[in-house]
Amino acid sequence: MSSALAIAGVTAVLRDLLNDGFVNHNVGGVLGSSVIVSTLPPDKVVKNNDVEATQINLFLRHVTPNLGWRNESLPSRDGLGRNRLSNRPLALNLHYLISAYGSADLHAEILLGYAMQLLHENPALTRDAIRTALQPSPDVGTTLPPALRALADSGLQDQVEQLSIKPEFLSTEEMSKFWTATLAHYRPSAAYEVSVVLIQAEQPPPLPLPVLTRRVAVNPNLLPLVPNITAVVPAGSQFVVQLGTTVTLTGSHLDGSNPEATLANDRFEVDESLPAAGGSSAAKLLFSIPPARAADFPVGVYRIGARVQPTGEAVPRTSNQLAMTLAPALTTLPAGPVARDGAGTATFSIGFTPAVRAGQIVRLVLGTNEFAPQPFAAGATSLNFAIPHAPVGNHLARLRIDGIDSPIIDPSQSPPVFLDKRIEIQ
Repeated sequence: MSSALAIAGVTAVLRDLLNDGFVNHNVGGVLGSSVIVSTLPPDKVVKNNDVEATQINLFLRHVTPNLGWRNESLPSRDGLGRNRLSNRPLALNLHYLISAYGSADLHAEILLGYAMQLLHENPALTRDAIRTALQPSPDVGTTLPPALRALADSGLQDQVEQLSIKPEFLSTEEMSKFWTATLAHYRPSAAYEVSVVLIQAEQPPPLPLPVLTRRVAVNPNLLPLVPNITAVVPAGSQFVVQLGTTVTLTGSHLDGSNPEATLANDRFEVDESLPAAGGSSAAKLLFSIPPARAADFPVGVYRIGARVQPTGEAVPRTSNQLAMTLAPALTTLPAGPVARDGAGTATFSIGFTPAVRAGQIVRLVLGTNEFAPQPFAAGATSLNFAIPHAPVGNHLARLRIDGIDSPIIDPSQSPPVFLDKRIEIQ
């Protein structure tokens, strides 16, 4: 791979190619004047009140990603974006514009013709050509500017991909926009693309330690030999989990020493472990979230897994992870009917668990209508409501936090029935 000097290195190699070609073809003798190959912006080639020299200008007008190498060596970082896994190469295509200048008749056309012939005869830049252009002989190396001497360390000649040159054909509109943007007068020009330049960081990626032993075992069935969970089953055939209810993780190889469930929520930075309850076996792991630890587990979606220490092993093993939704639970509802005031506003309070965290959105759903609570502070376990024009009736109630509803259906019944969570408004 090349370093960040590779872009400048390509420009220097192309300039050297044109210079050598003009000398070998005696272009100066054909024109009767010396020929200059420059790499200046178009608006800097001809200075104010100066005579236009006979020269070819090579200008890097555009850089685009190379689609063939764009997804190479992915991923370069882990899922959290924190740890670097590899040095992903920056793959680029360089787009050049070659413009011919000359104050005498036909000089510009002759120069452009020789330049296009040289690039046509050299569709690829060989490693020897790059090395010769970037590493001049010792007798001239010490007289070069520091920037040009630094190009010898670009690594361009050693990169995996060989550099290729191919012509590009720009429309009249594209040419017009380019020369207008550069504030320069139009000159006979030809566009070329050089690909691919591979730039890669020099930071060494992290290396794993050598493997001391390998555990090889023949497994006569399709079940893995490590702890594995296949489903998260909440209590009562519910679709969500609530505090204090038993959750069953079904799978295989869940037996061993100190079995426990692991729960993680990135938004609230939760990373907790809970011990397995009685009745756990190799095919299932039972646990519950104690109501006393409600402050540690806000409403949300968790990544849940199992961790056990298999018999005969010194370290615990962790299973795969599945999603688990922790829902709020209504603990207190108005004891009797809620009477509306003269303006038709119903005022009441409800209690719930776990406490609401900062940034969470809370709504109360009565039947098919959704209502926002009165202002509250983070950590609240009760909410006040003042509902204007409150609908009269006996409404099923459910609390919604961040789009997660408290259970309102008992799916264990056949057919399912609604739970007795109601608020009556008169």
